[in-house]
Amino acid sequence: MSAAEPIYSLSSLRELEQRADAAGLNLMQRAAQAAADWLASRFAAGSRVLIAAGPGNNGGDALWLAIHLANRGDQVELLVPAEPTSALALEALAACRVLGLIEHTALDTVTSPDALVDGLFGIGLSRPLEGDWATLIEKLNTLPCPRFALDTPSGLDSWTGCVHGIAIRADETLTFLCAKPGLHTADGTDYAGTVTLATLDVPAELLPTPNGELNRADARALIRSANSHKGSNGTVAVVGGAPGMLGAALLAGRSTLAGGAGKVYLCALDTRLPVDPVAPELMFAPPAQALKPGIGVVAIGPGLGKGGKARHWLYALLAQPSAKVVDADALNLIATDPELAERLSNSPAAKVLTPHPAEAARLLGITTPAIQADRVSAALALAKRFQSIVVLKGAGSIIARPDSFCRVNVSGGPALAVAGQGDVLSGVIAALLAQGMPPFDAASLAVRAHGLAGDAYTTEQGGPLGLTASATLAYLIRALNRLMTPNDATA
Repeated sequence: MSAAEPIYSLSSLRELEQRADAAGLNLMQRAAQAAADWLASRFAAGSRVLIAAGPGNNGGDALWLAIHLANRGDQVELLVPAEPTSALALEALAACRVLGLIEHTALDTVTSPDALVDGLFGIGLSRPLEGDWATLIEKLNTLPCPRFALDTPSGLDSWTGCVHGIAIRADETLTFLCAKPGLHTADGTDYAGTVTLATLDVPAELLPTPNGELNRADARALIRSANSHKGSNGTVAVVGGAPGMLGAALLAGRSTLAGGAGKVYLCALDTRLPVDPVAPELMFAPPAQALKPGIGVVAIGPGLGKGGKARHWLYALLAQPSAKVVDADALNLIATDPELAERLSNSPAAKVLTPHPAEAARLLGITTPAIQADRVSAALALAKRFQSIVVLKGAGSIIARPDSFCRVNVSGGPALAVAGQGDVLSGVIAALLAQGMPPFDAASLAVRAHGLAGDAYTTEQGGPLGLTASATLAYLIRALNRLMTPNDATA
């Protein structure tokens, strides 16, 4: 695992700011200096820069930054729509006025700049932006120049990733002190642009216990000794593939092989296919094979269906000691059957659940929009409810533990938004579990590598269109192998 980019709750972050202030650390000045250093390579000295400063401490960061940029030789102008309410921001504005920086209260008096720095509202914003603020942000989004956000794009919820109304669409965001999940999930994936973390060099003794971190899982745990064999790398049974849905089970089985499992059984409910001509290494067997000793991991759900046979095998397998990856129709059955839900919750075996938002909504008995309104909280609630590792799939997948710790994934994109990718992901998680990785790390690595596969395709093809789940496997194999190398583990 590469260096962690921690996530703190808003309350923990506020406590950190208070401790830093008591220790004599001027975080606003540190943030301004970090932002000046960050912007130094993003536009040439002497550029016309518009600094949009709000009334709170985020505006104070921006105003001190304005002084750094002016001292560098940039042509800095200020947009201050409202008088600061923060004492620190008032002090910064006074310093800007002493320096003689041009100050505007409305955008219509500003000539088009070379760059915009958004310091209007920070992470404490808890209401939708309306009225004059909404109108201003709408106009700022139309400026024909790069937009750089400080801490978070104004209007974006830094923890949920939701935009309520309108927000700055940033090309890049510099966030301070810790990573913010909302910059990497839900709407944040479209609004935050490229995100950089500035920790501001706060001493370690002042830092709180993290609530999570960005997902930077690597594959060094998969490095094999030369003296290994197929039995060293685990045995997986994939259970699913009801009539009409055999393709889902085939995708999961093939991806389990691609992920490095030593042996893979395809235990399909539709028994008409005796061999996979694409992956003849898959061993076809009846679902009862998954109950036999020697099966270390069971992936159940891809193409399982919701009929009586599906429930029968799910009920039987949830009682087995083998590790489980539970996906797709298995999750839908559990959502509608309290007996299955309790059996899953009470199972002592390692369990990874991989719902998409609609499946997560069924499991929690709420709506899909409610899941998307706070993806981190939803994933953590599922992990606690079922005492499992949970991968809440989507833009910025969340990997959650029952102890309320999570990872937020930052790889991947719309190339993966096609049928069958969930089956691929389930198979890879099962393969990593079979090779001995702990469930949280196996899920994290699989999600990251799957995302990197989509990114590699997008780069290679010049866009996200056309990636099928089957074609993903070759990119996925390369991503996993590359992540075995420590020098590449931070990619």
